[in-house]
This record gives sequence, C-alpha cells and structure tokens, in this order.
Amino acid sequence: MNGRQGGKKKKGKRNYKKEEHIGGELIDGKFGRAQTDANAEGIRKTHFVDRRILWSGTSGRELSAQRSSSLLYDREGSASYLANGIENGGENVDPSAPAALELFEKDPVFSKFLSDDFNAAQFASEALGSESASAASEKLEEGIRLLEKQLKNEVFFRHDQLLQQLSTLKETESVLAVVRGGVDGLQGSVQRVRSEIAEPYKQIKLKSRQLNSLHDTVELLRSVIKALKRLKQLKELMDSTNAKADLAKAAELFNEIETLRKEADLSGVEVVEEEVPWLMEVGNRIRTEAVNSLEAGMEALNQAEVGSVLQVYFNMGELKSTVETLINKYKSQAVKCVSTALDMKAISSTMGGSGPGGIQRSGTPQIGATSRAREGLWQRLATCISQLKTIMLAVWHLQRVLAKKRDPISHTVFLDEVIQGGDLMLTERVWEALIKSFGNQMKSAFTASSFVKESFVLGYPKLLALVDSLLESIIRETDVKGVPPAIKAEDRTQLIAALEPFQTAYLAKCLTRLSEHVNNMFPATVRGSVPTQDQIARLILRIQEEIEAATTDGRLTVLVLKEVSKILQLLAERSEYQISTGPDSRQVSGPATPLQIKNFTLCLHLQEVHTRLSTMLAGLPPAASETLSAALGSIYGVALDSITPLFKSMVEKLESCILQIHDQNFSSDSVDYVEGEDSTSKYMEDLQRAITLFRSEFLSKLMVGSSSAAMGGESICSSLARKMASRVLLFFVRHAALVRPLSETGKLRMARDMAELELVVGQSLYPVEQLGAPYHALRAFRPLIFLDTSQLSGSPLLKELPLSVVLHHLYSRGPDELESPVKKLRLSYQQYSLWLDNQGTQMKTSRSSGRVFTALVDGWVSQIREIVPAIQIAWFWNLGSSIIIMQHEKIIGTFIFGRVNTPALIDGRSCAGEGKQH
Repeated sequence: MNGRQGGKKKKGKRNYKKEEHIGGELIDGKFGRAQTDANAEGIRKTHFVDRRILWSGTSGRELSAQRSSSLLYDREGSASYLANGIENGGENVDPSAPAALELFEKDPVFSKFLSDDFNAAQFASEALGSESASAASEKLEEGIRLLEKQLKNEVFFRHDQLLQQLSTLKETESVLAVVRGGVDGLQGSVQRVRSEIAEPYKQIKLKSRQLNSLHDTVELLRSVIKALKRLKQLKELMDSTNAKADLAKAAELFNEIETLRKEADLSGVEVVEEEVPWLMEVGNRIRTEAVNSLEAGMEALNQAEVGSVLQVYFNMGELKSTVETLINKYKSQAVKCVSTALDMKAISSTMGGSGPGGIQRSGTPQIGATSRAREGLWQRLATCISQLKTIMLAVWHLQRVLAKKRDPISHTVFLDEVIQGGDLMLTERVWEALIKSFGNQMKSAFTASSFVKESFVLGYPKLLALVDSLLESIIRETDVKGVPPAIKAEDRTQLIAALEPFQTAYLAKCLTRLSEHVNNMFPATVRGSVPTQDQIARLILRIQEEIEAATTDGRLTVLVLKEVSKILQLLAERSEYQISTGPDSRQVSGPATPLQIKNFTLCLHLQEVHTRLSTMLAGLPPAASETLSAALGSIYGVALDSITPLFKSMVEKLESCILQIHDQNFSSDSVDYVEGEDSTSKYMEDLQRAITLFRSEFLSKLMVGSSSAAMGGESICSSLARKMASRVLLFFVRHAALVRPLSETGKLRMARDMAELELVVGQSLYPVEQLGAPYHALRAFRPLIFLDTSQLSGSPLLKELPLSVVLHHLYSRGPDELESPVKKLRLSYQQYSLWLDNQGTQMKTSRSSGRVFTALVDGWVSQIREIVPAIQIAWFWNLGSSIIIMQHEKIIGTFIFGRVNTPALIDGRSCAGEGKQH
C-alpha cells in the first residue's frame, strides 16, 4: 500500500502522532497498545542500534555536535534530500507517513490490531484458514514496512529532544556522585563518634546495674528485717494466754508477713524460710478458730461475735472470699433442703422401704400406706420450711453485721468490701437460688410423682399456708428500723408462682367438685326436674367448705370465689331453663298448678342459696364480696323471674276489680244503696275474694321458709307482695278520686270500701303500716272527701296526697258541665290510668309532668268561663285559688283571671291579690 494514497500532502505542516518510549519498546501514543510481534521486533532492533550509536564511546557533546552539523546539512539540502527521499544509505523518508497510519483505523485487517482484546493466535489461525493466506502475509509485510518508515521519521524529527534528555541524565549522574561522596563522609563521622562514646556508655551501664542491685539488696534487707520483727511479734502474741482475744491482731500480723513474702519475694532467704512452716501452722490455727467462732456466732445470731470474726477475716485479707464461701454454703443447704423434702426415696426409707406399706417405684404408696406417706410428706415439707427460714435469717444477720461493721483504721464498711456496685445483696443471692430450686423441685414433683401431685393439689391451701408462714415469719423477724428486710413484697410473688401448677389443678378440682353437685340437681336424663332441699343444702355446704378452706390466703379466696361464681352462673342458667312460662304459670283464679308449684320451689331454692352465701360473704373482705356479687345477682334475678309473672298477673286482676268502682253509683243519696252497716260494694267483694285466694293458694306456699331465707334482708316474695300492696292502695286512691259525682251517701260507702281494702291488704298481702306513702295516701283521702270546700286550703291531709289525686277530687266537686280529664282526652279509665303511669303521677321530680297538669288546669278554667255563670265562677275561683296557691311552690304556680277575663299562669309566685278583683 502506498503511503500517499490517504490524500494530498499539505506543505509546511507535518501531522505526526505522539509516541512514548516505555520499557525498551516503542508504543503508539494514540492507540496505546503493543504492535504485532514482527513489527515490535523491528522497533527493538532500531532502538538498539540507536542506543549503541549514542553510547559507543562518543561523548554527549561530540555526538550532539555531529548530529547538529548533520541536521544543519540535512536542512540546507532538504529540498533535494526530501525530493529524493534518501537518508543514510539511500533509505526513503516519507513525511506523509503519519497520514498513511490513519488508514490503519479504517482498514478491516489492521484495525483488528488496535482492539483492546486483540488475540494474535486467533488472528493467525483465521489468516491461515482463509483462502488468501499469502495475500494476508503480504499485507502484513506492507504494514510492517510502513511502521518502520514512520519510526525512522520520528527518530529523525525528534533528534534534538533525545539529545537534550541525554544531557540531563549526564548531569544527574554528576549530582549523584557528589551526594555519594557526602554520604561516605557522614558515615565516617558517625563511626568516629561511636568509637568515642562506646566506652563511657559501657561504664555508665555497669555502674547503673550495680546501683540497682544495691537498691534491691537494701529493699530486700529492709523487708527481711520487717518480716522478722512481725514474726517475733506474732510469736509473742500466739504464746500469750489471751491469744484468742487478740485473734484479730494475729490475723493482721500474719497477713502483713504474707504480703511481705509475696511482694518482696523473700523465697530463698534462709532466715525467713526457716519460719515458713511455723507461719503456715499459725495461719491454719487462726483460720480454724475464726471458722469455729463464726459458726457459733451465726447459729446464735450474735452480732458482736460475728463482727469480731469478720474483723479477723478482714485483717487477713480474706473477708470477701470467706463471705462468698459462706453464702455458697447457705445456697447449697437451701437447695438440698428443698430436694430432700420432696424426695420420695427418702420418704420411702423412713417408712420402711418399698415393701408392704412403703413406696412403689412410680412414687405411689402401697395400698393402705397412703395416709402415712402423705403425713410424712407434710412433715418433711414443714421441716424444710423451718430450715429455709433459719437460712434466710442467718444470711440477713450476716448482711446486717457487714453493713454496720467498719474497720477501725481505714473506716471501710465491710459490706462495701464484699459487694461491689451493681451486685446483688447477700439475701437476694440466697433467695434467688432458693426460688430457683423450689420452682424446679415443685415442677418436677408435679410431673414426676403422682403421689406428691395429688397430695399438694388436695392440700393446696395447706401448702400455701406453709409458704405464707415462711414469708410472714421472715418479714416479721427482719423488720428492723434502719435495716432492709430479708425479702421484699415482690419476692412473695416469685415464691407463690412456683406453686402455680398445683394452684391451677386445685382450682380445677374445686370447679369439678361443685359442678358435680349442680349436674346431679339437673340430670340430663330427666327433663323438668327440680332440685331437692337436701341437694341445695349439700351444694351450699360444699361452697362454704371451699371458701373456708381458702380463707387462710386472701388471694386464694378470690380465686376460689371466681370458681364459685362460675358454679352459681351455671346454677342460674340451669334453673332458668326449668322455669315454666306458659299460661298455667300465670293463672290466679284457682288453686296453684303443678307448674306454678315448680316455679315456687325453684324460687325458694335459689333464694336460699342467695341468702346463705350473702350472709357468709359479709365476713369476707370487700374484694371477695365483689367477686361473687355478679353471680349472686344472677341467682336473685332468676329467682325473681320465676314468680314475677304470677304477681304481675295478680296485680292486673286486682286493678280490673278496682276499675269496677266506676260502674258503681256513688251519686245517689237514696238509702237503697246502703244495705247495712257491714255491707260492702260488689267490686270490693271481688277484690277481697281475689286477695284472699291469692294468699291461701300462692303466698302461703311462697312464704314457706321465707323467714329463714330472709335472714340477710327482705325475701323475694315479701318484696313482691309489698310492691303489690302499694300498687293496690295507690291505684284505688287514684280511681276513687276520679269518681264523680260523689254524694254524701256515696262518701260513706267509699269510706267503708277503703276500710275494707285496708283490712284485707294488711291481713293477706303486707302489713299496711309498713307501706309508707301509699298507706298514708289512703288514710288521708278517706277524711278528705268529707271536708267542706272551704276547709281544703288549710287541711294538712293534702300533703299526703299526690297532686293528681287532689285535682281529680276537685273535678268531682265541680259541675257536670266541667269535663274531667278522662272525658276531655277521650280515654277509658284504664287507658287514662296507664297514661298517668307513663307521665308520672307523683310529680315529685318531673317538671314535664307539672307542665302537663298545668295545661289541664288551664283547660279547666277555660271551660268554667264558657259554661258557668259569673257567680259560680267566683265560687269556683275561691275554691280553685285556695288549693293551687298552697301547692304552687312545689308544682305549677298560680293561675288567675285578669281584667280582660283571660286566664294567666305565672310559675313560682302567687297572684291571689289580683284574683280578688273578680
């Protein structure tokens, strides 16, 4: 390929590509990669020839001069030289060769050599595998030639730069030679200084070693002398008669000697080594006497003796280790105590082995030996509880002495020496180990030994009482002012939690025992059965026994009461299913039916349960009573529901009898209506007959056992009878006031009816004197009907009557043209009575009811003004104003007639003065 095919050459400019010389190879600066092996070999040859020429013995200056003259010659004859393209042997120099190199990027063959992932082996195999291998070889040869031309051109045109770099290297070598000479001189100086100070340094080092040895010897001699003095003092102290009293001093001397031996390293000093056996003997003697004194002091809980022994250990430097050993000992005793108490093998050995009367391998006693084994288990547990108490008191006593004792010299508190910041107290450590062991043993006994499980489940209150006695005794005996107690309140929870499996099983047993009683009362095979009195008594007794067994612990009492509450709810549900609700259960016209008698029996039984348990709960804490109050309420509610429909039916019948009063003639003054002194109205006879029948057929059966069942208060039957009696009296007074017109004969007849009513209610339903307001209303209404109108305003009887009764009675005194509220509302007497019940006839707290009657009075006045002559208006106003004025502060105020003849109503103030104008 011709190098000029890339295009026309531009004059005066050369487009060369930058190249770099790296590691002896010429690398293309633009593409930054190695060329082919053949091309690289040619480059290396050229470079080697050039370096050989430059360094073949010719100096840099001469070579530079030669090259400069040559370059000058070349430049002067550049026209002909470049035209011929010949330099140094006639080789071609083509300045346009760089332009030809650009063809490498576009050429499909040479562009592969410019790739970063060029693989020479792959390229060679592809060239050989093609059909034109020779053509490819020729193309490569042509490329190599072109690269060689470019290389020569670069060397030629960069000749000055290469010479300049060569001179720079020469100057660098000169500088390095000077530096090398300075370094050699410096090393010589260092050698001279080293030779001058080496000998003095050796002398100083030797003298220093001798001085240190002298100091060590002096210190050793001082320690030996001090140790010998302390040994002499210790011998004198141990040989004295009061060595026991000076045990703390001996411990201090012993500790000081031992400290000197260890810190000063007196081993090997003969004068000291000779005394070591005697010193060890004395140390053992001190420790033995201290241990004996400590055990005696801890057993007797003697603070002074324990404090003196602790001082001995403090002087010996063994206080912390000794206390740790003692605490570990108490921990081990507590763990062993609990495990021994529940060890069935130990119980078996105390009872004569596993033969007859002993314990089987499964942990269950032989037949006939259960009671003895259980008694032995409880005895061992009681002993264990006593031992645990002793351990905790001993640890607390030790902790108390440590907290109070101080070293007289350093004033160090012994407890601070034993317990570091953040560590548990001694009692807490032992209690933690005790709780852990107790919990593990209880859990193991619950799962591994059926005998222990059964014993502790059946006797859980006793087990809990033993644990509570341990806690209470420890708290009581360690409650000392200024000293923390051995255990805290939350520690009790931890110990009780270890008994939780037995507690759960005990409560389940309790629920099962009580459920059996309820299930026996209502067997599934017999429908409609009613519990007997004996079954109810046994259930109540069983509940009382369960509660009494748990009264030793307030928390257990509450838990047991929760189970009792479940049983009472079950009893209430089962009893509610047995209540008869058909028409036969509500009939009151004949003898009591079997269904009614069944309801009566259920009511009495449930009432008995409620009363007995309520009486028993009176002696328990309020929390216990609250636990059972909901269940007792359910029992009472079911008992009440069993007979309430009967009483409602009876009240309806009695009201229907009273409503017949409006069918009677109370307006006639004829003697035909007064048949005799003892005669009674027909409606009253029906009323008396119904009440008497209800008493004989129903109340008599419900009152059986009511006196005993109502020890805690009024019985259910008495409560319903009281409400019935009150309703009958008030209902009668209401409708007696609605009767109009009422003649003098009618008043006598009504008074006699009221007397008869009072008698029959008091004898058959409830003592009327105990009814309160209803009875007072009846007694007040009887004389009220005989008073003159002028006497009404100042009568004290009005205070005993509801306002509605007074207003209704005033209507009976008015003219016939004045419509009563019943007629004005177009209601029957029964409907009007129901309306009064809904609106609230008593008007003691309801302002809305007052407004209702205010409207009635307003209508009343309007009717008067329309139909009554003026003289009668004045008469009626005199009556009306006197009544309403007296009542206005309680109910509705006063109404008046104004000058324009219009009624007015002013709440809360009297306007009687204005009314007098008319």
